[in-house]
Amino acid sequence: MNRLIIDRSKPGALAVKFPASHDQGLLCRRLLESFGREVGVPEEEGSTLQLVTSELLTNAIDHGGGGGARNFKDLEVDVPLQASLSVDSCGWVLEVTDKGGGDPEELRPFLELDVLPDLEDERGRGFFLLAQSVESLTVEESPAGDGLTFRAERRYAGGDEA
Repeated sequence: MNRLIIDRSKPGALAVKFPASHDQGLLCRRLLESFGREVGVPEEEGSTLQLVTSELLTNAIDHGGGGGARNFKDLEVDVPLQASLSVDSCGWVLEVTDKGGGDPEELRPFLELDVLPDLEDERGRGFFLLAQSVESLTVEESPAGDGLTFRAERRYAGGDEA
């Protein structure tokens, strides 16, 4: 995979497949954030969308099979990642799927809000902070079974339930 693939076939949704490098992740993030503004994510919600998008994409690039490549030309293997953003009048849902294997059961404890993360541990603090920013943050095995899918859901204050 040597380019971004953009899918706008579903109303209120944008899906992007991209090579697992930070430069391509930045392009993907900008596309998702721009799309969010275009379809009505309120301005005051933009910083939360930006934070969650940035963190989930960075994690996928660093730990999801791409080896944290800074630039596309640094990728040693073809590792496509996928991100999708769905927006409605009540909020948004962001999904990021990687190809890095992994066990969702090992990561679920880091997504729980009722347990503070170990500040000495290198893992989990970012997920804990993300979980504080959204109504729901989950992890499952990817549909292809070769990675993980993180799903973040944010509902707007005062929004009707979808």
